[in-house]
Amino acid sequence: MLRPGRPVCHLPRLLSPPLLLLCRLLVLASLLSVSEANVLDTMLLRSSGKVKTDLGKEDSGSPVPIVPERVLWCHCYHHCPEDAVNNTCRTDGYCFTMVEEEDGGPPVHTSGCLGLVGSEFQCRDTGNARLRRILECCTDQDYCNRDLHPTLPPLNTSGYVDSSVHYMALLISITACCFILVLILVFCYFRYRRQVSRPRYSIGLEQDDTFIPPGDSLRDLIDQSQSSGSGSGLPLLVQRTIAKQIQMVKQIGKGRYGEVWMGRWRGERVAVKVFFTTEEASWFRETEIYQTVLMRHDNILGFIAADIKGTGSWTQLYLITDYHENGSLYDYLKSTTLDTKSLLRLAYSSVSGLCHLHTEIFGTQGKPAIAHRDLKSKNILVKKNGTCCIADLGLAVKFISDTNEVDIPPNTRVGTKRYMAPEVLDESLNRNHFQSYIMADMYSFGLILWEMVRRCVSGGIVEEYQLPYHDQVPCDPSYEDMREVVCIKRQRPSFANRWSSDECLRQMGKLMMESWAHNPASRLTALRVKKTLAKMSESQDIKL
Repeated sequence: MLRPGRPVCHLPRLLSPPLLLLCRLLVLASLLSVSEANVLDTMLLRSSGKVKTDLGKEDSGSPVPIVPERVLWCHCYHHCPEDAVNNTCRTDGYCFTMVEEEDGGPPVHTSGCLGLVGSEFQCRDTGNARLRRILECCTDQDYCNRDLHPTLPPLNTSGYVDSSVHYMALLISITACCFILVLILVFCYFRYRRQVSRPRYSIGLEQDDTFIPPGDSLRDLIDQSQSSGSGSGLPLLVQRTIAKQIQMVKQIGKGRYGEVWMGRWRGERVAVKVFFTTEEASWFRETEIYQTVLMRHDNILGFIAADIKGTGSWTQLYLITDYHENGSLYDYLKSTTLDTKSLLRLAYSSVSGLCHLHTEIFGTQGKPAIAHRDLKSKNILVKKNGTCCIADLGLAVKFISDTNEVDIPPNTRVGTKRYMAPEVLDESLNRNHFQSYIMADMYSFGLILWEMVRRCVSGGIVEEYQLPYHDQVPCDPSYEDMREVVCIKRQRPSFANRWSSDECLRQMGKLMMESWAHNPASRLTALRVKKTLAKMSESQDIKL
């Protein structure tokens, strides 16, 4: 007896060859004439795990057998389709039997049909962390899943033990890290307290007088070094000894290069310039310039010693010079008004120091010509006697006449933008021509003269102190701000009306205009300004 759904054309033994050929032709014709609706129905039935054997009819109404895909009958339990009869289902894939247990509940047995699509992956399913499951599949015969008896594997308690061990290891690691972190913080705290308790810049008070006899003052040591004929400052060992014996007292200034402290050496007050480690090039250049032969001059800041001291955690760069309690010309003019005599004294002494810098002294131990390159009122100090001295030579350049070369320092610093000459701002300065640097200094000196004259009283009137171009550029001008005012508009600081009614101030105004001329070749030299100021002082019976 034939099982329902098996096509007749699959029985070649019962049919003769002519009838078999006729049967195949009829099947081919019926397949070509099947409508879209019948094909769609067959796909839907196949996808749900059920396959029926329907007999299509031709227009004439004669039955036509359809060749279906392979069909497997399975036993189903808890997983039966809606049209299942007697716990039986059909599929084109596999029969399965499954046992699953969820969150420690009782095992649940399930059996049924799996479609062919994706069945290979479903037959390998083993559950997850919350659901224990074992699934077995078969396809060798109908109702083969009745013989399948999957068994859940025993619970793996070692996993829980392993997880607890992992948690314990994590807890111990976190505790150890926290303990080490606390130790590091305590160490850093006590190290910080120890550093704070020490002086910030610790130049020791070692009583090493090997190179300095007791009773000698700084003036005695400097006079001895000058009379020795070298003219280049104190011997190196004496400098280092002085540097070690200086006691820091208080900080008196701070700039972009570092800090300035007042210190004491054998009771004498000295200024100690402490450079940032990033400004080592400035320290080296300034030390080199100060120790140039025949550099010492009354109107150039007196150099005493230079030293480098390494403490392990940082390097300290010291430059020790004379101490002047009046501070810079900038500070002095802000708090002090001038009369004609003090104005001429300040101006004459300033240009005398600049003239000494610019002048080359020939000889077997001659002095090269030097240009300052950062001349401004903050880099000129006022002595107790009312004269000035030029300081801060970290950007200075030297002219080597033997080779006709300009010795430019390898320094990333630049001058102060407010005091820069037009040729520096528009970058037209000839860097290979030393006279260009000399003329740039004279432009800056003209602005310094303007600052002095504003604070000179005439007719009971005096202006408050202001920086040059205070009314034309911002407080911290950029290159573009200065270039527009100085180079493009060619503006200069304005004169007060009262200056024209005072002969001294009128002549000072003329010196300014000739010093800050736009064309560098038209500017006065330092020597020319010095001679003019000397004549002005002589005409007014002022002894400089």
